[in-house]
Amino acid sequence: MQTAHAQRPTDHASATAWDIAAQVTDPEVPVLTIEDLGVLRRVVATPDHVRVVLTPTYSGCPAIEQMRDDVMLQLTAAGYGDVRVDFTLSPSWTTDWMSDEGRRKLEEYGIAPPNGSAPVRRGPLPVQLAVKCPRCGSLRTREVSRYGSTACKAHYECLACLEPFDFFKVH
Repeated sequence: MQTAHAQRPTDHASATAWDIAAQVTDPEVPVLTIEDLGVLRRVVATPDHVRVVLTPTYSGCPAIEQMRDDVMLQLTAAGYGDVRVDFTLSPSWTTDWMSDEGRRKLEEYGIAPPNGSAPVRRGPLPVQLAVKCPRCGSLRTREVSRYGSTACKAHYECLACLEPFDFFKVH
C-alpha cells in the first residue's frame, strides 16, 4: 500500500534542510522540483549531518543520480558539511505523490499531467478514456508512442490543434 505525500519535517533544523533540498529541479523536467514530483521523501538534520531520502520515479530512473548530486551540492553550498542522500524503492513512487502545483507546472510547460490516481495493486483497474491537450484543452488526442522523451512519459498528438505533446503517465 502506498503512503501519503511526504511531509515537511516539523523540527527547525530538518525543515530548513528540507526547504533547501526541495529547490532542486528534476533534470528531465526542469520546471518541476523534486518536492513537486514527490521524490523528496524525508530529510533529517542534526548539527553534525543531513540525511535525505529520495524515491526514484522508476527503479531504473536515469535522473536519480543527478538529483542526488544536485541535492548534495545544494546543501553543501548552504553550509552543511556532512550530507548523505539515500534512495528507497519501498514504497514505490506513484504519480499520486505529485503536488497540485507540480501538475499545474507540467501543463504550463506543455506536458499533460497525470490524470486520475494510480491503480491500486488489487481490484479493478481504471481505464483511461482521454488525455487533455495541454495546449488547446481538447480531449481529441491519440497516443503516438507509449514511450515519450523519457520512460515516465508517453508521446501524444492532439487531433484538434495537431500539436504533439508528452503525457506524464499515471504510475
